[in-house]
Amino acid sequence: MRRARVMMALAGAGVTVVAGAFFLIPGEPGSQAAQSVSRPPAPGDPLTGDEIDRAGQVASATWRTHMTTGHAELLYVERDDDKAAKGTRRADVYIYDYRTDRLVVRTVDLARGEVVAEQAERGVQPPPSRGEEIRAAELLLADPVYGSRVRDAHAKAGGRPLASASDLGLRALSFTPSPRDTEAGACEVHRCVRLFVRLPDGSWLDTSRIVIDLSAKKIFTLEW
Repeated sequence: MRRARVMMALAGAGVTVVAGAFFLIPGEPGSQAAQSVSRPPAPGDPLTGDEIDRAGQVASATWRTHMTTGHAELLYVERDDDKAAKGTRRADVYIYDYRTDRLVVRTVDLARGEVVAEQAERGVQPPPSRGEEIRAAELLLADPVYGSRVRDAHAKAGGRPLASASDLGLRALSFTPSPRDTEAGACEVHRCVRLFVRLPDGSWLDTSRIVIDLSAKKIFTLEW
C-alpha cells in the first residue's frame, strides 16, 4: 500500500466551516471574502462533504450488490495526494472485500467522475467503519449466549429493552492475533474486530475476550 497511514484512523476528513457574517454596502459588488466562500476547492483543500459522497458513489458503483449482501464495506474516503495528478482533485476510496479478504483502494477523478486507478492488498487492516461496528454488534446479539447477556445488561442499565444494535454505544478496533490466540487464528487473514459496548448508564460491558470475525461471521473467545 502506497500510504503508511492506511493503518490509521481517518484524520481531517471533515469539511471546513467558514464562520462569520459579511456586511455589504448596497449597490457595491461583494467583498473578496464573501466571494471566496463559494470558490471551487483548490487541489490542496480537504475534500468537501459533496466530494466525499460523490467519490463513494462512483467507486462503489460496481460493488453495491456485494455491499447490500454484506460481502463488502466502504470504509472511508480521503483526498488523494499523488503528485502525478498535476493539480486534479482526486479521492481515494477504501473498500474491504470480505470474500477475498482484500483492502481495495479505488482512486476517483472528481472532475471526470470516474475511477482512474485501483490497488488491492491483503493483510492490511484499517480501523473499522461505523457499518462494521453495527455488523459486529448484530453478530454479538445473534449469539445465543452473548446476545442474551448484552440484552439483559442493556435493559438493566437503561430501563428498557434493546431495540437494535444501533442503540448500543459501540467502539471497535481491528484485531490481529498473537501466536497464543489459537482460537482466533483465522484472524491472521480475516477481517476481525474487538468490540467495546457502552450501556445507557455509561458503564461498559466486559467484552475484552470477545473477537468478532466479520469475514466468517463468527465469534471467538480468547483464552487468557
